Amino acid sequence: MIPQSFEYTAAKTLDEALGLIGKGAKPLAGGMSLIPMMKLRLSAPEHLVDLGRISELAQIREEQGAIHVGAMATHHTVESSPIIRGKCPLLGETVSAIGDVQVRNMGTIGGSIAHADPAADYPAALQALEARIVTSKSRTIAAADFFLDTFSTALEEGEIILKVIVPVEDSGAGTSYQKMPHPASGFAIIGVAARIRKSGGKITMARIGVTGLANLVLEVATAWAVFDGIQLVSDRVPQSMPQLRTAVE
Repeated sequence: MIPQSFEYTAAKTLDEALGLIGKGAKPLAGGMSLIPMMKLRLSAPEHLVDLGRISELAQIREEQGAIHVGAMATHHTVESSPIIRGKCPLLGETVSAIGDVQVRNMGTIGGSIAHADPAADYPAALQALEARIVTSKSRTIAAADFFLDTFSTALEEGEIILKVIVPVEDSGAGTSYQKMPHPASGFAIIGVAARIRKSGGKITMARIGVTGLANLVLEVATAWAVFDGIQLVSDRVPQSMPQLRTAVE
């Protein structure tokens, strides 16, 4: 199908984009979700504001023990970033499981998060990482509070994501993202992101995020009670789960 007619603006500055969005225009990030919905006429915005030319929204930098990932950073940019690969490996591993090469070259972290597909990969990792999401209304929202329901987030009318803040992982942490993808779409039938930190031979922290299992991403809050203080015994982990064995070891 063909989308309904719409006006298109490629914003050159963030202020220009926010001004148009405040008047009712819809932001366009990578378009991997919005454009197909428009073709099916499930979404019919009258005005699209393309954020792709706003360079400040695509930066990735380290600052005060955290990594700031601009909302317009593409999946490929996140996946290939030396900062992400070296200091937040869980996010890099998660991004590599998204879609195919074309999707990773066009899709953006901010667009994916704002879309809030219940089978998307990012939300599980962001829950496990205790990520924070910074918006254009100067709000900082914890990932645990951001995803409300299927395709529903804490974003308000006229508000967009500016960046995502994730921690620099310490050397005592083990991380992994495991996914059972749908054979046709590549979305997660179920995906699990996990962070485990150990000290003195014991697990001192565990964070787990699960996607694809419900109408929104789940944070396994009981992980603290299950793992806290348990002696690490790697030989009890099945050989068929090498990533978990590595995290434990």
